[in-house]
Amino acid sequence: MADGLNEYRTARVAELLSEFRTLQYYIAAAPCNPPDMDDYYTEGWAALRQCAIDGQHILNCGADVTVPRTTGGPEEQAKAELKQVHLDAYARRHEGQKIYLRQAAAQRWIEWREQILMGGRPNSDNEAQLRSCDQQLRAELASITDEAIYSELQASDFALGRWTDEDPSLRAVQRWVRSRRR
Repeated sequence: MADGLNEYRTARVAELLSEFRTLQYYIAAAPCNPPDMDDYYTEGWAALRQCAIDGQHILNCGADVTVPRTTGGPEEQAKAELKQVHLDAYARRHEGQKIYLRQAAAQRWIEWREQILMGGRPNSDNEAQLRSCDQQLRAELASITDEAIYSELQASDFALGRWTDEDPSLRAVQRWVRSRRR
């Protein structure tokens, strides 16, 4: 029997896709290559290139369009399809947010590194500071976990008064992501 919530489901999917699209713009706009190619293999620039690759992958991976056939009529079939699209959009937004946060950490690393180098090049005088900068980047990247992102996005949705009654669980999001890495 139809539950009358398909309008809410449709609006939720639209919100999620809109946020994902915005994240994709930010991801695509981030630099991937350093001005000085001697810095190409440094940790921050390598992280930015990986983010660009991940961003392109999450954009290009196909949606799961295998929706089971329901017996409740067109409304129930629409509900099943919307739930499938909801998971897809929710997981893409989640992954986009993770990529965006990783890019932001790498861009902070670039700023810190530039402050340390002050227009110069790495040398024995700034080696310890640069190593500390790299360690800070590693710590920031390690703190960008699925659990933290899921909680952050959930809190944001709640604060914005969005309909979240049928948002997928973190486990469902993680399963979706794993299925796209094959």
